Amino acid sequence: MGLGILEDVSMEHVPGTTRYFDDPERPQYAADGVEGLKCDTSGPVPIILVPQPSDDPNDPLNWPLWKRDLITFILSITAIFATALGPLLAANTITLTFAFTRPFSAIAELTGWYLLGVGAAGFLFVPSGRIWGKRHLFVFSTILLVITSAWGGASNTKELYRSMVAARVWQGIATAPFEAFVNAAVGDLYYVHERGKRMAFSNLAVFGGAFFTPILVGKITATIGWPWTFYFISIFCAACLPAIFFFCPETAYHREASLNLDMVATDRPGTANAKHPNEAPPPYGDTDRSGSTSTPPGTNGNADAHVHEADSAGFKESRLHAEKGTSGPVPPAARQKVTFRQSLALFNGRKTDESFWKLLFRPLPLFIHPAFLWACLAQGLLIGWTVFIGVIMAQFFFGTPLWWNEVETGYAYTAAFIGAIIGFIIAGGLADWTARVMTRWNNGVYEPEFRLVLIIPQMILGCAGLYGWGITVDGLLKDKYHYTVPMTFFALEVAGMVIGAVASSLYIVDAYRDLAIEGFTCMIIFKNIFSFALTFKAFDWLIENNTKARPLFNALGSVQLVVCLLTIPLYVYGKRLRSFSHRHDLLAACGLR
Repeated sequence: MGLGILEDVSMEHVPGTTRYFDDPERPQYAADGVEGLKCDTSGPVPIILVPQPSDDPNDPLNWPLWKRDLITFILSITAIFATALGPLLAANTITLTFAFTRPFSAIAELTGWYLLGVGAAGFLFVPSGRIWGKRHLFVFSTILLVITSAWGGASNTKELYRSMVAARVWQGIATAPFEAFVNAAVGDLYYVHERGKRMAFSNLAVFGGAFFTPILVGKITATIGWPWTFYFISIFCAACLPAIFFFCPETAYHREASLNLDMVATDRPGTANAKHPNEAPPPYGDTDRSGSTSTPPGTNGNADAHVHEADSAGFKESRLHAEKGTSGPVPPAARQKVTFRQSLALFNGRKTDESFWKLLFRPLPLFIHPAFLWACLAQGLLIGWTVFIGVIMAQFFFGTPLWWNEVETGYAYTAAFIGAIIGFIIAGGLADWTARVMTRWNNGVYEPEFRLVLIIPQMILGCAGLYGWGITVDGLLKDKYHYTVPMTFFALEVAGMVIGAVASSLYIVDAYRDLAIEGFTCMIIFKNIFSFALTFKAFDWLIENNTKARPLFNALGSVQLVVCLLTIPLYVYGKRLRSFSHRHDLLAACGLR
């Protein structure tokens, strides 16, 4: 029993358990004794490249660093504009209430329809991205962002409310590829030791931009009118479209499994592809059923940096094809570099032979799997509560005693933006540090359940934020508290949301690596559909409580507390659950493998 985690009685080695040696995020150096692998020799000590690049000049890992950084920058900047559409109406609730002559609840539902579009489209786009790559989705969604944002700005009279609803749904559809695939593209483009700061930048773009948007929206509305908040996004996305089309080629690449050292299933050469539990993989290696080479949407590539020796058999097979020339696939070294014109193609071949329909429906059975259900709740509930606060904020800040306008309400979101930054700092600082320390305490053996320790700061900050917001925002109406007090609790809630998102993501990647893509699809669907449902009930719940936030947020905080406490049995029994899941394949039982 390692640090409170129950050992499994059925398998000698449980997939996910591994040896971190001294540092899970340390690049593996050539001096460590691994020979015959390509290295980064730019520094004083050669660093083994993980994953190993092929000899194909079209392999994204072989592109110059400036080109890869340019792609990351363009996609991240476009993602800021795409995800900004979500909270775009938060500061304009009162303005839109008069513009459309609709109640608060109808204006809140406009955000819900956007979230519904993101969730539904994510379900469809993920299998498309896995089969045909990401470029066609980025180009298509950017064009759609230009059109639908202009559509939203043009739907500016009370007769066009239904048109605005339709525009919001399509805006969500257009946003989905950027929410799902920007981080995955970063995983395609960089070696493990290069991903850290790039992944941090892309994560900040995808998540942080959404909290920064309302700060600007209020000022724009007061100056030139609320339709221009949509028009500006349309203009900026139109400016990004040529950059994406001409300078963002396809990043997905079908690489030999043996080259993906961060996905190899074992520490021993030649055994990386053992897939059946009876094949007895060696101790402390990762077992990967699917052989997938994609980085899951929304995940930090550094979480996958368990560096192993390459599968020597795979390299021999590759060399054998190269020697025979025509007896197998065209060897990478013999492939011609595509021209710039060819790189503009939206499709360049399938990336997997798996059925679209199997990939489409594969995430659904995972909603009944305890670990994936926990991940959806740990990440999705606080995201939903954040949307909930944004929806009802106007009720408290536009009326007495503050009588704020759009500009001041927009500035109030500075607290949420600061909370997001704090959450990223805490999660980034604790995630790897706790894994290293607990691995050391566990005699060098890493268990994915060590990632669950991050739920402690999520519980403290998130629950404090929910309870505190309810108490202080009611007191605000009685001049009992300054407006900065509820804003501070809002920041704490957002910080807890970010930490929970990181904790659930890392756990799924480390514990169920072969199901990570499906797991992240589940989380995208859950958080958006759940938030969509909340927008329809927010004002009704507030009215049922006589517009008092305290009893409502006491209930929400208690629900969040229970979900956080469910982490304890997952921590204790998580290893046995991983073993059971490996021996009883849920997807195979549903005919989806």
